[in-house]
Amino acid sequence: MTSRQFTSSATASLSDSTQQGTSPHDPTSTRGNALEVLRRLVGRDDADFHDGQFEAIEALVDAGRRALVVQRTGWGKSAVYFVSSLLLRARGAGPTLIVSPLLALMRDQVAAAERAGVRAMAINSANATEWDLVSQALAADEVDVLLVSPERLTNPSFRENQLPTLIRRTGLLVIDEAHCISDWGHDFRPDYRRIADLIAQLPATVPVLATTATANSRVVADIEEQLGTGVFTIRGPLARKSLRLGVLRLADSRDRLGWLLTHLKELPGSGIIYTLTVSAAEDTARLLAEAGHVVKAYTGRTDTMEREALEEALKNNDVKALVATSALGMGFDKPDLGFVVHLGAPSSPVAYYQQVGRAGRGSANADVLLLPGSEDTDIWQYFATASMPSEDKATAVLSALAQTARPMSTQALEARVDLRRTPLELLLKVLAVDGAVKRVQGGWESTGERWVYDAERYARIAQARIDEQQSMIVYEEMTGCRMEYLAAALDDSTAAPCGRCDGCAGRWFPTDIGTGAVEAASESLSHAGLPIDPRTLWPTGMDRLGVPVKGKIKPEEQVGPGRVLARLTDLGWGNTLRAMFAQGVPDAPIDSGVAQAMVAVLRDWGQSRWAGQGRPVAVVSMPSRSKPELVRSLAAAMCQVGQLPYLGELTLDFGGPTGQRGGNSAYRLAGVWDRFIVGPELEAAIAGYGRGPVLLIDDLVDSRWTLTVAARALRLAGVDQVLPLVIAQAG
Repeated sequence: MTSRQFTSSATASLSDSTQQGTSPHDPTSTRGNALEVLRRLVGRDDADFHDGQFEAIEALVDAGRRALVVQRTGWGKSAVYFVSSLLLRARGAGPTLIVSPLLALMRDQVAAAERAGVRAMAINSANATEWDLVSQALAADEVDVLLVSPERLTNPSFRENQLPTLIRRTGLLVIDEAHCISDWGHDFRPDYRRIADLIAQLPATVPVLATTATANSRVVADIEEQLGTGVFTIRGPLARKSLRLGVLRLADSRDRLGWLLTHLKELPGSGIIYTLTVSAAEDTARLLAEAGHVVKAYTGRTDTMEREALEEALKNNDVKALVATSALGMGFDKPDLGFVVHLGAPSSPVAYYQQVGRAGRGSANADVLLLPGSEDTDIWQYFATASMPSEDKATAVLSALAQTARPMSTQALEARVDLRRTPLELLLKVLAVDGAVKRVQGGWESTGERWVYDAERYARIAQARIDEQQSMIVYEEMTGCRMEYLAAALDDSTAAPCGRCDGCAGRWFPTDIGTGAVEAASESLSHAGLPIDPRTLWPTGMDRLGVPVKGKIKPEEQVGPGRVLARLTDLGWGNTLRAMFAQGVPDAPIDSGVAQAMVAVLRDWGQSRWAGQGRPVAVVSMPSRSKPELVRSLAAAMCQVGQLPYLGELTLDFGGPTGQRGGNSAYRLAGVWDRFIVGPELEAAIAGYGRGPVLLIDDLVDSRWTLTVAARALRLAGVDQVLPLVIAQAG
């Protein structure tokens, strides 16, 4: 039976019951109808409501109220809005509009809706080709539930052409993962802040439901204020009886990976291994896979179609684990997920509770283990400030938009404001929510409204993030009940000792690490060498910054493929390199261990036949402002190992590059343009060294524009090809 046929029969049966003597608005009939839908949803004739489920349904369906449901993951919040949707549809209401934050969550919600006989469709970035079909189905009243990503609310076409009709017809508005609409929520999502405007546009008779599993009292109060007056709030106990929590402190990344190699097979069922960075997820997945474990990496870099396939593989137990960043989080539903392990701690107990809540949703037992890392606090600090708008950057964006009468694309703005694409888009969303800019066809434009930087608000949020980080450290170091602590962090008044965690029942997990595992982890972490892909296109709008280039970089001016020892965020060499490049660390000759690793990179590169470029015949070094001794000593070492002549060092003009780390491509390029000079001595050396590529030695690569411009200068001076060899890569 198709979902549409099932929905028709479900709606018909509800309508029939109301025609046989009971009023559709009679509260005494609502429970029976709701129970019928619930049992179809779960596929069990003996299913009944959990405490609070029917009360929420009744508030929405019979009273038309605005409700907030704060319940632990697995409690059945989706059942509340699916049952309510069918009951309201049977009474003639329009479709339910669900604002849902993640594609994975949408996929699970659509599948759950179909099981309940609810005709559900979604509008998001992954199904742009289906939007016309969705519009047609809505016009034909063939949609019971429409799931919309919060980002759609800022899309000009959707906002102008579809949203007004939806608002007029909406029978129920659902805000899933509602902590995102709060400044105090652990997931700062500017697009979610638009939902308050959406609520304000709805008729007062339209019920609104907000749901979340991760809201403390401060977040609850904030959500209630945005929902309006007379909010009906249901808060249940948040402790998860199925979870067995523990913390295992180990010396370093080698030991943490060694523990996983030793004990992954012993963990129950299949699960998720969370890491704090993309590179850590990829490195960990590679190591475990090489050791024979069936694991895959799942990060923000993973293609949308591949993500869906990986989610299915985990649900079907085709993999032991997905090694994931927070990209696999809210809404992923595998009731029998057996374990969650964290390599590095999330920055707050609330965020940690949300992630471990993926496990044990439909099973009696699941294991949760945290393996904190020494690098956690540095990563927390970066992400705590990355989403906060900067006053000077915001002012620059508003000034640029005010100076043009036409909409400006994000790409065009990059040439006027020194911000990379992702933080620029985030800032634009913040400014749009604040009413200072708006997204229109063709880009962004200023509204002309006065905008004032709310320094006090952002300072409060920043301080809240610091407090949350400290609370996470307390969780790691505590000796009491861990589940009680997490529940208390969410202001759960029923928080009590769980009797299962390592604080209550003692250490339940093994602590030994196999010798072979330590060696394998060490070998993997000592792996040296990553490719540096050459730039092939100039950024757009460079003429506005006084740089006369556009389009493709001429082949005869391009830098060649390069190699870097490791990223600063890597689990292996990352720790060593972070210490080397930490602020305040004095310049010094290259460490012997790092030098040996660079030799290994050079050797492996040569075994790959230099990516088709030919063996280098000489060495040139970059004029580093912060680490000149480091760079020169590395160049000398490479000359000695490769028996290559040293041609010299490029010269800096005008005091060196002015582009700052973290800026966008246009400004980064403008900051180094024409700053690298091939001086007379180097030019003479180039003329006499013969034909063939040269190695270009540098200490740190980020945007790659420094290498690109330096290589261009060398090639214009007669060098055949330039192959960069760099110690560290930022990010």
